[in-house]
Amino acid sequence: MGRSGFYMGTLELMVLHTLRGGPLHGYAVGQWIAERSGGVLEAEEGALYPALHRLEDRGLVESEWGTTGSGRQAKFYRLTKKGSRHLEVERARWHAHSAAVAAVLSSPEN
Repeated sequence: MGRSGFYMGTLELMVLHTLRGGPLHGYAVGQWIAERSGGVLEAEEGALYPALHRLEDRGLVESEWGTTGSGRQAKFYRLTKKGSRHLEVERARWHAHSAAVAAVLSSPEN
């Protein structure tokens, strides 16, 4: 199966979900998503970093500079309380939406 892009809002939802486990720098967020999706979903820098900045502008994540395991300086992102609440609402919406799409796609032809 080839790599896939993201539907509108899906990347931000996955970023918030990823940050539940604690602060990560952007590259690590992208790697986590790729690993958990079996390599099907790849968050490219041109989409991932703007998503992180949008989430930060909305107060859903906050960031601070730190040092990676390899000694490089990087911005580490952390989920805020507002971000945690938003994640739970959006996860519920996602599950309802994906179940509805699955129901439509699995229904017989007319």
